[in-house]
Amino acid sequence: MKWNRQVPSGMPSHRYRSHFDRVPTPPDDGIGRQWPSNRLTAAPLWAPVDLRDGNQALPEPMDTARKRLMFEQLVRMGYKEIECGYPASSQAEFDFTRDLVTFDLVPEDVTVVAFTAARPDLIDRTFESVRGLANVVIHVYVPTAPMWRSMVLGQDRKELLAHILKSAEYVARIGDAIPGIRYQFAPEVFNLTEPDFILEICNSITELWDASPDRPVSHNFPTTVETATPNVFADQIEYMHRHLDRRDSVILSIHTHNDRGTGVASAELGMLAGAQRVEGCLFGNGERTGNVDLVTLGLNLHSQGVDPMIDFSDLDAVRRTAEHCNRIDVHPRHPYVGDLVFTAFSGTHQDAIKKGFTKHNATAKAAGVEPVQQPWEMPYLPIDPADIGRDYEAIIRVNSQSGKGGVAYLLQTGYGLDLPRALQIDFARRVQHTTDDGGGEVTAEELWKLLTAEYAHHGALDKWSLEHLGDGDHLTVRATLGDMQVNGEASASGPVEALTLILADHGCPVEVLAMSLQSVAEGAGGQAITFAQCRMNGKTQWGMGIEASVTASALRAVLAAATLD
Repeated sequence: MKWNRQVPSGMPSHRYRSHFDRVPTPPDDGIGRQWPSNRLTAAPLWAPVDLRDGNQALPEPMDTARKRLMFEQLVRMGYKEIECGYPASSQAEFDFTRDLVTFDLVPEDVTVVAFTAARPDLIDRTFESVRGLANVVIHVYVPTAPMWRSMVLGQDRKELLAHILKSAEYVARIGDAIPGIRYQFAPEVFNLTEPDFILEICNSITELWDASPDRPVSHNFPTTVETATPNVFADQIEYMHRHLDRRDSVILSIHTHNDRGTGVASAELGMLAGAQRVEGCLFGNGERTGNVDLVTLGLNLHSQGVDPMIDFSDLDAVRRTAEHCNRIDVHPRHPYVGDLVFTAFSGTHQDAIKKGFTKHNATAKAAGVEPVQQPWEMPYLPIDPADIGRDYEAIIRVNSQSGKGGVAYLLQTGYGLDLPRALQIDFARRVQHTTDDGGGEVTAEELWKLLTAEYAHHGALDKWSLEHLGDGDHLTVRATLGDMQVNGEASASGPVEALTLILADHGCPVEVLAMSLQSVAEGAGGQAITFAQCRMNGKTQWGMGIEASVTASALRAVLAAATLD
């Protein structure tokens, strides 16, 4: 292809094998893919693992106080199945799990998940940690992929299956005597394990644990290290969905990682393929590039009209908790919650958003509802920031890439000004020149200062009086126009026309083409403001007048336009 001029990089890509060379793809069962035509219409069972998988990835793992803050935050948001940690891994982890019991921190509708490796001593310690909790899932994991079998465990498939079933039997021997206990199994590195081996393990465990619709078993399938495009994971999940025994007694769970940057996509396609439960962390915390982000997944559903069954209405408070507990800041471009995700600097984006808000508010008014009740259709903003507790203050921000829409929006929201369109265009060019010279971002306050510096009348309006006559007005005025003193009187149909006659007598002919009278918002002193578009010597320009008096503001606007010439 002549249009593609890229050349070999020299990178040692030949050292790596593709996913398809490492693990068999699910065999063709004659039915074909169904997931591409499915739609997400309901939220899954969410299972945050911030207190275990997220915590073990932190440079500074949470202490008990931070773990409790995180747990309480997850409960407030509405998560009903929460992994408390790895109680057998350390005394701190064990003690926190006991605190859940001692301080009665677990609501009766919340299930605690306790994670453990498949070793009898660790299983014993895990059961001891959750003693007294009403609803518990014991989560047992074993690495199953070929590389882990050979390098880490030193076992073949037959030996590993025997070990897994022995551990599962040990779990059941203890747990079956305890009310409220359910079980979960995770074949770690599911995505790199042979599909037939996964089925053999999971179906054997389902039978051993005697899964039923009233006491289902969870099989959790993690992309422990993400190695393929999301569609491959969806194929793997759909194969499991179709071939797991006692399917109505199995909760098919997924746990995607983000090594390739597609953790969210893998989870969403996995849900399309039959997953009923999703593990992940707030804002994607976790080992390496992180676990799947439960906030993004939930709000992705929200943006499609599907209730995520989780309360994100004060997302900034959730972020503050996560940042405090994790000691990791959320990136400003992070989906939905980042400081800049609802911000537009681009002029074309700003113009579209400004027009979108105008249309949205008008449509809501016509329908007789508040704007927050009106169905959301807005250029560049997939959800209403108000849904997650954000205001509209920082949606549009002006820099050298911005245009008239952004400038007008900031002055409108900051000062209540609705600049005439022609003035928007003229002022945007001046803002562009300023930002090109100085760089950086311009605030609403700086725009106001620049607007008054460029267009306002900076001379004196020493004295003026207006006498209303039967056929018009008689204006007397004394003012400073640049270096010129204006002192005169004239009669006309109105004060502005009278002022143009006085200016003409002083050799300064001004034709007023348009005027716009507004009131300035509180931030500028609550005064009247007039924008005057005038033509002088064949040149059109704008002037601006600010006064407590409407008439004085109009006079100043014309004087400003005349001065700027």
